[in-house]
Amino acid sequence: MIDLYFWPTPNGYKAAIMLAELDLEYRVIPVDITAGEQFNPDFLKINPNNKVPAIVDHDGPHNKPYAVFESAVVLIYLAEKSGKFLSQDPEKRYETLKWLVFQNSTMGPMLGQAHHFMVYADEKIDYAIERYDREVGRIYNILEKRLGQHEYLAGEYSIADISTFPWVRTRKLHRRDLSEYPNIDRWYQAIKDRPGVRAGIDTLSDSKRWEAKPGTEAWKNMFGKNGSS
Repeated sequence: MIDLYFWPTPNGYKAAIMLAELDLEYRVIPVDITAGEQFNPDFLKINPNNKVPAIVDHDGPHNKPYAVFESAVVLIYLAEKSGKFLSQDPEKRYETLKWLVFQNSTMGPMLGQAHHFMVYADEKIDYAIERYDREVGRIYNILEKRLGQHEYLAGEYSIADISTFPWVRTRKLHRRDLSEYPNIDRWYQAIKDRPGVRAGIDTLSDSKRWEAKPGTEAWKNMFGKNGSS
């Protein structure tokens, strides 16, 4: 049994999609980041970085419960546990890891900043918006070129695609239209229709969604303004 500590964020969806794709036995434990639950002491024992997702594998190494945090590591851990979506062939494996790290070190942080300054910030700063808009465009152009050469980011469907898909899904927050990126659109539509992806995206679909307007308690909890970070 695997416990998935989750809230419907782009990074949270990575783990939910992966678990659904693998058809592993798991249960979802909501961590409402708009209520500050990511700062609860019990959760911090699992992830001291107070972010979702995190998992606890009750059949971990040495048959003991084992906690994993950071979305990229969660995907690698589950891929290695299951033997799926991360090739053992060295060239294919490193091709997957390159694009996985690209998403986590470049795409995710830059799009996250774009979301913050374009949508969530209580003060709209033109310089920040323009800077991150340019960076989003640069990243999309990299993906568009890559997906014009390969069906999936690493050639075959992998954890690199699972990691990237939820961030492209948030494209309205960073002001992008897939009609301008036909290769990304083709890739996105193919992934969107996978049963495991649909099941992962449906996780906590009946929960309350983002109502974190600037200045509200939910906004302060999300962005550490209540002194808990």
